[in-house]
Amino acid sequence: MPLYEYRCESCGEQEEKLEGFSAAVEHACPKCGAGTGMKRQISIAAFNLAGGGWEAQGYSGAAPGKGAGAAPAADKPAAPADKPAPAAGCAGGCACHTPKKDS
Repeated sequence: MPLYEYRCESCGEQEEKLEGFSAAVEHACPKCGAGTGMKRQISIAAFNLAGGGWEAQGYSGAAPGKGAGAAPAADKPAAPADKPAPAAGCAGGCACHTPKKDS
């Protein structure tokens, strides 16, 4: 069951709720009573798929031994200097920091 974060648009109250996938996106605020004040927030995922296990077994799409924990290859081209540094929360995995694959 996912853990959802909510924030009241009226008073700023915040809460977390462990609810099912079909839970309502908004509900009444327990602090100020605003009818649909509590709105679901977008938050960061609470799991990480890097490391051994699924990656070491070849499910990551990378060649074995070339996953996130492997040393970078010497012949790998450097990232272009015009790309910005990852922003807070971005971790470099977004579309602006992911290298494009040649077709």
